Amino acid sequence: MTVVKSPLPEEARKVTGDALQSTLVDLLGLSLIGKQAHWNIVGPRFRSIHLQLDEVVSTARSYADTVAERSSALGLPPDGRPETIASAFTLPSPKDGWLRDSDVVQVIAETLNAAIGRLRERIDATEKADPVTQDLLIGITADLEKQRWMFEAENASPDS
Repeated sequence: MTVVKSPLPEEARKVTGDALQSTLVDLLGLSLIGKQAHWNIVGPRFRSIHLQLDEVVSTARSYADTVAERSSALGLPPDGRPETIASAFTLPSPKDGWLRDSDVVQVIAETLNAAIGRLRERIDATEKADPVTQDLLIGITADLEKQRWMFEAENASPDS
């Protein structure tokens, strides 16, 4: 079997691999949370939030593929198996059953905020180890921050 060789020194490879794998777990988990909320949302803002959740899921899935391919390109096999995601995922999740639209907005904003915080830590960690991966993480963060803003605006009032 041919193994893809990493162009990175061993220490940089480890830092980068950890950042990419953790990001993959967060993104795949985020896509599942988004779909869970998408299927179970109820309330007067059902349709708009239902559609907005699809945007989050699409963004998360697209970036998950990009992150996994970056990992592979560096000779680091990505692990997106269900058991890996289930055992490693730690971001906030909605409760089971029907979800009130305002509760969905709150939990998705919290989940995105937590994911962004973790991404910013990985951005710092990969600055010297692999600026290419850092750039990828910066782009993901920018898109997730836009999604977070849109969800936070759903429950905000001009006075708050």
